Formats: sequence, structure tokens, C-alpha cells
Amino acid sequence: MSGRVSVLPKQGTIKGGFGIYVHWPFCAAKCPYCDFNSHVRHQLVDQARFTAAFERELSHFAELTKGRTVQSVFLGGGTPSLMAPATVERILTAISGHWTLDPDVEISMEANPSSVEAERFRGYRAAGVNRVSLGVQSLIDTDLKLLGRLHDAQTARKAIETARDTFPRLSFDMIYARPGQTPGGWERELQEAIALAADHLSLYQLTIEEGTRFHTLYHAGKLEMPDADLGAEFYELTQDVTGEAGLPAYEVSNHARPGAECRHNLVYWRYGDYVGVGPGAHGRLTVGASRLATSTELHPETWLENVERHGHGMIENAGLGEEEQGDEFLLMGLRLTEGIDLVRYERFSHRSIDPERLKALLEHGMVEVLGENRVRATREGFFVLDAVVADLAS
Repeated sequence: MSGRVSVLPKQGTIKGGFGIYVHWPFCAAKCPYCDFNSHVRHQLVDQARFTAAFERELSHFAELTKGRTVQSVFLGGGTPSLMAPATVERILTAISGHWTLDPDVEISMEANPSSVEAERFRGYRAAGVNRVSLGVQSLIDTDLKLLGRLHDAQTARKAIETARDTFPRLSFDMIYARPGQTPGGWERELQEAIALAADHLSLYQLTIEEGTRFHTLYHAGKLEMPDADLGAEFYELTQDVTGEAGLPAYEVSNHARPGAECRHNLVYWRYGDYVGVGPGAHGRLTVGASRLATSTELHPETWLENVERHGHGMIENAGLGEEEQGDEFLLMGLRLTEGIDLVRYERFSHRSIDPERLKALLEHGMVEVLGENRVRATREGFFVLDAVVADLAS
């Protein structure tokens, strides 16, 4: 990692970890399946002005979280690889100036293959980024067009190669259960992805999200999706193929060789603390005896004006009640194959899991017990995870 981002001895660590999420909201085009807070601008974004706003908002959150050690930083979006390396450097320098960084801090950045240039990647690496996550989505040209991607499969393969040559750690995303896709076709594509991936893959089943172009097409009868049974077959196939290849799922949609898990996402799923800065970013922070839920203004230019006026763009800064904390802990933690610590659940919620409900879920094969105080969802339980969480939370 570059000397531009200082790394100090570990201190101020908390259970679940502490991370910083930075949301860059701009994209070159809006994908038809995407419901994230991403925006297309047809003129150049004033990166210097936005960077100054990020610095101010980071300073605001630093006052709330003094003494913390940062285990992970995640630059997400949107398309963060549309940022100039100098922008990334300024943001990371601001973070290292406000908090202690773990000696083994993970600094991840999302990137699209269409925006990949070797010189820019070297610039991100010099700024301190040590892990990149590429939005590949498919290795088939016709499906990339269907998904609204701006790159083709060969560009994606070249981007993966460039990333592997530049960063110590690499992941990329793939979407399956696409219209017209067959399990056999997905298995071949997945095998190629595994050969390219090295150590981490994020594999998402395509879902129809409200407010997207796909949602409009689907409800107009112009987009045919796999039925539930076929979707389950895709999921089972994904688990089997990745497991046999040594990249088992450590979370519902994420697969890694042991030790290569995304540390930042583990902060979320283990219900750690994280600062969220930038338009539409969310956070969870322990401040004194309270656990706070924070969120910022969605619209980029409105967020920018608010930060310049008030020092932050927050529109929510609310304390979470015991029941809310318990529910969130279950919802996040049961996504992990490592499961949840029941003692920690009781500390958040100030209540115990109903033994009769737990027994019923065990008998139906939805959960399993790992040791004295740990429970996890089974593969069957992942299919109905919301129902499992609701049962345990009742």
C-alpha cells in the first residue's frame, strides 16, 4: 500500500469490526435491473467539489467515532472507477487522517470493465486501494446487452487480467437465472468465471426490483423470468459447482477461498459499526450506549449543497430500539454460513430466542446448531430466510 495512506497500530476495535463506506453515485449508464442510488450525468462531474464534500462529511462522522480502528474501507456506487485517482487519494488520505487504520486494512473499490484502463488502475493502487471488485455480470455478449452493460465479454476478460496484475486481491460479480438461461449454460459460464476469479466471486440471482426498467418490462409481459423451481435449481447448481472448486459460499451470494472473504461486507453481516458517506449512504454506529441508524440525502447535487451548508448530508440519525437491533442482527447474521452468536443476539435485543420456535426450525431442517451458542441457516433455510428470521424474532 502507498505511503500516502498511513497505517497505525490497532486500537479501539469493536465487536463485528468498524468500516467506512464511501458512495460515488455516478454511472456512465443506468442498468435496467439496478435499483441502487446511481445517476447518469451528461456533463462532467465537478470531482474537486464533490471530493471536498466527502472530506467534510468524513470529518463530521469522525467526531462521532473517535478512537476507532478501521478494518475496511469500501468505495462503492455507482461507478467509483469513474473517479480520478487523485480523487480516491484525497478521500483515503482524509480517512487515514481521522481514524487509526488496521495494519491489515482492506481498501476495496468497485469498478466496471468498460472504465478500466491500466494507468488508472495503477493510480488507484498507488492511492492505497488493495482490493478491486469488478461488475462483470456475464461472460456472454448477448446477455451483457440484455443487462444493459457497456462492455463485451472480451473486455471483461481483459479487465480481470489487468486487475489481477495490479491489485493483491480481486473479486467480480456475476448474475445468473437470466431470461433464457439454462442450468447447463450457467454451469459452463460459472466454470470459466471460477478459472478467472482467483479467490472471490459474488454470484447474484437476478431479481426484478421495483422502479427498474426490468420491472416495467416484466409486468408488461415483455420479459420472461425463470420460475421458482428453476431458480432453485440455479441456486443449488451454483453452490455445488463453487463448493467443488474450493470457493464455498460464506454468505448467501458470496463465495471465496478460505481467508479471501470480503472483510468490509463481513462488518455488515456481523453487525459491526460502519460510517456511510456520500449521497444515499447508510451507516450503523455505536455512540455511547446508543446504536444509531444514519442515512444521507439521495440526490447527489442536493447532498452536495447540504454538506457545503451544514457539514454533512444526513437526513436520518435515529436511535435503534432493542427489538430493531435484534431483528437486524438476525437478518444480517443468518446470511452467513458461520451463523450467529445467540449470546450476542441477547445483548442486542435483551431477549432470548424462543426454544420452541428454534426446535421447530431445527426439526424442519431450516437451521442447525453449531456448538453451544451458535445457530445458522441451512441451505434449505436460505430459500426462505425472511421467514426463518421472522420465526426466530417472534
